[in-house]
Amino acid sequence: MLEKLVPVVTGVIGAGAISDAYLKNLTGRFSSRIRVKTIAANHIENAEKKAAVYGCGYDTVEGMLGDDEIEMVIILTPVGSHASLIRQALNAGKHVYTEKTITVTSEEAEELIGLAEEKGLYLCSAPDTFLGSACETAKKAIEEGMLGDINSFSISICRNNDILTSWFPFLRQPGAGILRDYVVYYLTALCGLLGEAEETAAFLKAPYPERTCILESSPDYGKMISTPNESILTAVLKLKNGVTGTLHDDSESHLIDRADFMIYGRKGMLKLADPNHFGGDVYFTPAIPADMSNPQAVKLEPVNAYTDECRGIGPYDLALCIRAGGTPRTDASLALHVLKIMEAMERSSAAHTYEKVAD
Repeated sequence: MLEKLVPVVTGVIGAGAISDAYLKNLTGRFSSRIRVKTIAANHIENAEKKAAVYGCGYDTVEGMLGDDEIEMVIILTPVGSHASLIRQALNAGKHVYTEKTITVTSEEAEELIGLAEEKGLYLCSAPDTFLGSACETAKKAIEEGMLGDINSFSISICRNNDILTSWFPFLRQPGAGILRDYVVYYLTALCGLLGEAEETAAFLKAPYPERTCILESSPDYGKMISTPNESILTAVLKLKNGVTGTLHDDSESHLIDRADFMIYGRKGMLKLADPNHFGGDVYFTPAIPADMSNPQAVKLEPVNAYTDECRGIGPYDLALCIRAGGTPRTDASLALHVLKIMEAMERSSAAHTYEKVAD
């Protein structure tokens, strides 16, 4: 019986902004499958503070990885550190789940996937928002044929990098531009709903390589800060099944994150909630009938209860596979494909060509 499975003893690496959302759920609603034993961080004092809040131990990364009781490691650090930490954890015999994006390059990811296979360990990575209520509700509608033949999609998103790069210094680091930090949510949801991508053409821009820090509590307040990463994307995508669509992100725009995600079919269209979140309303508008009456959008019933901040669903699913076998829904193969899409977009932007997404 699944309810009798022993929780997987787990270590968490990273005590930054996103760790509270994970730790609250891992030590609460997901604790039937996961037991957080230790938190580690580069700054041990940050790990100690989180451990006091969530009732677990704290240690250095090396100390955690040397603990034979720990079976799974969850990595919540910036993407630039993922490859090294994943490699260390796998070599220590731990199953690994890492927050998005899996690594900076697909070459690193492929090497680590090979290492995990060699050692008989699970390696998972994703923004696990795509396992929440909104995307799962849309997936059910698609699989049941509500849209009929699907031909296209459009995704348009925006946010404000003046604010975000002031609040979160890691966004100024190499590899932390909009592709690997933000667009990854939308590409993961897209591939989860409609399948893998085949080809893309893209324009990427980094129009403000420097800007003024506007966060008053920051030691950099009022100073010029380096923000060299890409912040605007306009792309066309063709999926392997022939569906085509557009993806646009302007992160030099609106104060509050905004996303419009539409999927168009012969029988009607879906308006999705923002895949940067777990929940939200999903609407289906049927095609105009023969009498030309104006059809009304219908809000679809959520298929599960994961409507709030549910970070940790991915590790929760992985923990079940560790105990009972099977392929996790956040298997690294999905993260690798998403990363290869982003690399194709970068090649396209640099060369002004259509680019195949590498197999």
